[in-house]
Amino acid sequence: MNNSVSNTARLLWAGLRALLVLTLLTGVVYPLVVTGIAQGLFRDQANGSEIKSDGKVVGSSLIGQSYNLPLKKGQETPEPDLKWFQGRPQNGLGSNSVNTQYKLILSGATNRSADNKDLIDWVTAAKAAVVKDNSVNGYTVKPSEVPADAVTSSGSGLDPDISPQYADLQVHRIAEKNGLSVAQVQKLVDDHTESRTLGFIGEPRVNVLELNIALKGLAPKS
Repeated sequence: MNNSVSNTARLLWAGLRALLVLTLLTGVVYPLVVTGIAQGLFRDQANGSEIKSDGKVVGSSLIGQSYNLPLKKGQETPEPDLKWFQGRPQNGLGSNSVNTQYKLILSGATNRSADNKDLIDWVTAAKAAVVKDNSVNGYTVKPSEVPADAVTSSGSGLDPDISPQYADLQVHRIAEKNGLSVAQVQKLVDDHTESRTLGFIGEPRVNVLELNIALKGLAPKS
């Protein structure tokens, strides 16, 4: 009987030691090592690829933002603030119905086929809006000039970049709305256009948040 109790106690103590050692290794040591490596070698990525403006974090270079006017009384969908460069449509985003205290965006695509009526209606309406919004005095946008990324959301719905073609299409509107010359705004776009990664991966792109931060610094104070 005593031997049985003693063996049970030894097994329990062995199990407890194993639990404590594994907890220490996997719950304390490993996370600290990984965090230390990440902070030492990949600090920007580990902290969310933050973008700062005026010393404050205003977003991430990996997540797109909306640039809209405040909702008016009776409005359900905000209108775009046309003094800023606009990003891709966000039709693929779900709504946050769980934590209603914060307006969180959810990643996701529409998963609609090319012949889906809702998708066709969205694209048609988006193209008409792009043509209307970006046609200003002395510059008229043709429907054939509207690039695909101006009227479709990305697979994640969170794409922070637009094509140089879409950025170029917005230049005249941005210049007019901000009291700048077309040449000034075009230079902003050119300066913020990134080429393909490693010269062959992906497509040329413009980060909308970084572009708008630069625009804010250039536009005359009202």
